[in-house]
Parts: sequence; structure tokens; C-alpha cells
Amino acid sequence: MNVMDSAPAKSSLMSPESDIQRTQFPYVTGTSVVGIKYKDGILLAADMGGSYGSTIRYKSVERLKPVGKHSLLGASGEISDFQEIMKYLDELILYDNMWDDGNSLGPKEVHNYLTRVMYNRRNKFNPLWNSLVLGGVKNGQKYLGTVSMIGVHYEDNHVATGFGNHLARPILRDEWHENLSYEEGVKLLEKCMRVLLYRDRSAVNKLQIAKITEEGVTISQPYSLKTFWNFSAFQNPTVGAEGSW
Repeated sequence: MNVMDSAPAKSSLMSPESDIQRTQFPYVTGTSVVGIKYKDGILLAADMGGSYGSTIRYKSVERLKPVGKHSLLGASGEISDFQEIMKYLDELILYDNMWDDGNSLGPKEVHNYLTRVMYNRRNKFNPLWNSLVLGGVKNGQKYLGTVSMIGVHYEDNHVATGFGNHLARPILRDEWHENLSYEEGVKLLEKCMRVLLYRDRSAVNKLQIAKITEEGVTISQPYSLKTFWNFSAFQNPTVGAEGSW
């Protein structure tokens, strides 16, 4: 076989049709989302930072969104992928409403749908780069679950994404109980968010807390937490660390 015989194969490999692009890493991302069940429903908390790499580029990114009548969604990870997921969910809710049969999708159905979407995109090697928290209340039943960017999912009484998995959930394991009032739930979430603010470089001191009950969804206005930065470990972080700068 001569060189001329191999030319068509080479040109086909270099053609635009073979140049399929995939997301290799996220660009603008949000950090942890923390969710808990409380006496009357579900509470979610997330800050409003959007990081471009290690730079906190945006400080007013809303990452808590209602889904239909019974569900509430929070997302960490790539913001543009979260917007794509919300587009999918808007179409899902619209299609469900078109049946006009007196029924509507509950949080368990929406969570199952999201697990299939995330796993499907993972299998195409083109994942949606998010970790999601889905909570809701329907017919008196509270539901709280999470799904990762590769489709790993579970439900629990409290969940968290990102750094919250490591720093917030130990607090929740110690202090959460099923009879939390709304005020106690907010106080517990604020404690988790304060720890994340101290320890997560991507966190910002501007957050929202959302609740969902049988009456519907309420998302708070953005606000800041009271902090204290004069701990000795903060002032001298490398004291006693041999070989540090």
C-alpha cells in the first residue's frame, strides 16, 4: 500500500465530524449545598458565590430553585450545567402539566428523573458537572435526596454536597433530630454554613435559605452571617508547623 492509498483515511480522521468536544473541567462553579428535613418540611442552604477557577468571580448566583409544585432543587458545580438542568426540568414540568389530570410530579419522581439524566450523560462521557440536592413535600411525605455528576444517588434525613460532605455532615449527625422547628433548623444550617465559610476558600458570606412545605416554596433574601476571625489558629495558621513559611 502506497502513501496515496492512506490519504483518504487521514483526511477523514481530521474532518470536523470527528472533532467531538467534551467538557473536560468546569469553569464557573458554586460550592456546597446543605439540606435537612425539619418538622414541617425541608430546608436547603447555599451561598451565592460563583468561582472562576480559584477566583470568586460572581457573588450573586442563585443556586436554589423551585421545581413544580412540590420540589426544591439546590446545585453545586458548574453553573451553566445547572442552567441546562433547569431547562430540562422546566420542560418536564410543562409536559406533566399538559396532561391536566389533577396530578403533579412529586419530589421522588423528580429525583428519579435527575438520577437518570446524570447517569445517561455520564455514560456518554459528557457529564453535567453538578452535584444536586432535591427536597420536597407531597401528601404529607417529606423527601430529601442527592445525586452526583455520575448518577450516584441516595436519600437521607440530611444531605450535603462538596466540602459540606466533609465539614457539615458531622455537625448534622451530632445535632439533627426529626422534631426540629423551623427556627432550630435555620440555626443548624447557619452553623454549617459558618464552618464552611471559615474552611472553604470558595465560600462567600452571602447565602440563601429555602424552605418547602405543603404550602409551597419560600426562598429567603440574601444575607450574611456574623463571623469571628480572631481565633489564634486563624491569626497564626503556621505556628508550630515545622518547615513552613
